[in-house]
Amino acid sequence: MSDGATARGSATEREEARKTAEGLEHLSGFGNEHSSEAVPGALPVGRNSPQRAPLGLYAEQLSGSAFTEPRAENRRSWLYRIRPSAAHPSFTRTGNGALRSAPFTQTVPDPNRLRWNPLPDPDEGTDFLAGLWTLGGNGDVAQRSGMAVHLYHATASMRRVFSDADGELLIVPERGGLLLRTEFGMLHVEPGHVALIPRGVRFRVELLDETARGYVCENYGAAFRLPDLGPIGANGLANARDFRAPVAAYEDVEGPVEVVNKFCGNLWAATYDHSPLDVVAWHGNHVPYAYDLRRFNVMGTISYDHPDPSIFTVLTSPSDTPGLAGVDFVVFAPRWLVGEDTFRPPYFHRNVMSEYMGLIEGAYDAKAAGKGGFVPGGGSLHNMMSAHGPDRETFDRASAAELRPQKIDDGLAFMFETRWPVSLTPQAARAEHLQQGYDDVWRGLERHFRPLH
Repeated sequence: MSDGATARGSATEREEARKTAEGLEHLSGFGNEHSSEAVPGALPVGRNSPQRAPLGLYAEQLSGSAFTEPRAENRRSWLYRIRPSAAHPSFTRTGNGALRSAPFTQTVPDPNRLRWNPLPDPDEGTDFLAGLWTLGGNGDVAQRSGMAVHLYHATASMRRVFSDADGELLIVPERGGLLLRTEFGMLHVEPGHVALIPRGVRFRVELLDETARGYVCENYGAAFRLPDLGPIGANGLANARDFRAPVAAYEDVEGPVEVVNKFCGNLWAATYDHSPLDVVAWHGNHVPYAYDLRRFNVMGTISYDHPDPSIFTVLTSPSDTPGLAGVDFVVFAPRWLVGEDTFRPPYFHRNVMSEYMGLIEGAYDAKAAGKGGFVPGGGSLHNMMSAHGPDRETFDRASAAELRPQKIDDGLAFMFETRWPVSLTPQAARAEHLQQGYDDVWRGLERHFRPLH
């Protein structure tokens, strides 16, 4: 086939995928006991594993937590599939590409403030899995603790199927829409949305545009959940009803399908004689989700001072220390600033937590945009106790601004915040798109101290 024919075929596939994505229906609610069937009568009634499952299907449980974890923490789903997951050949090791996992020990943890430009464009034919590029992380993947920061760039839809036994994947698109075909059904995410794929769930990523780019948080630890609201009360921040879970949709495909599994930091592949996305019905709470970040109900001051960024937490993965997250996912969504006698951008700060920040669109209100600055697709890392805050240009402007009510709606930024330092991969430490001279943004912060006597 000629390159032109291949391009036309890809364009046709993208158009078909977009039509499918835009016509999807969803279930509503985070952490719910959902149920769905693609064919009426496929779900058993009154039991999980009858002697003969309906419609000649196989009953199978997918456990995202130990059987005996407390009910509130327990994650599991029952799947009713054309073939059981056990029906597959042996897996063999395959190349990891630019994907890496914890423990990250090849570089010395770096206390310096670091910032990267977006990933360079990938080669033609690069799918989501091949386009994963690991920046760094912490913990130990085999001990199910810590997290990793990845970026992705892609020019082609996946033909293969992927699952991650090491952790759940929070996908944050920055460029290009995605159709995610999962065992549970399909999800549609565009820039400004996120998708959460639980540990062990198989899926395939199809591109809705010519290219795709974004960020991924791989959470090795406790599953993401909505944060407790404390004094906020019963409502606010990310509302459970705004999360979308898929309705059942299955593939009944015979023929060779490559299935790739990430296990203890390495990729393993097997060629199935059928598609493993063959779940006709399911019920449970270990399910994928999509969420529109612009539905985040921002809380903020209506008197004075800038609140701590914890008030912007969408999802959290708790640790064994209450309030100390393995990783938080934080969004700086459109909001009003009205504080009186208040420096309104985020304040100067040293934090016991480590912060990786990315930009989905527009500009971030504490950093100047433009070439060589903090731009969409780029990212910054401020490891624990590294001093950071608004750059000189932002400080000067905010210190002199007339304090009228101000709407921040020209940007969408996020943060992966974690209790441990983020150690870099060698490829991130030596990357050509690592910005040089990031410290210079704080030069010129002059001495203004004037003693009264």
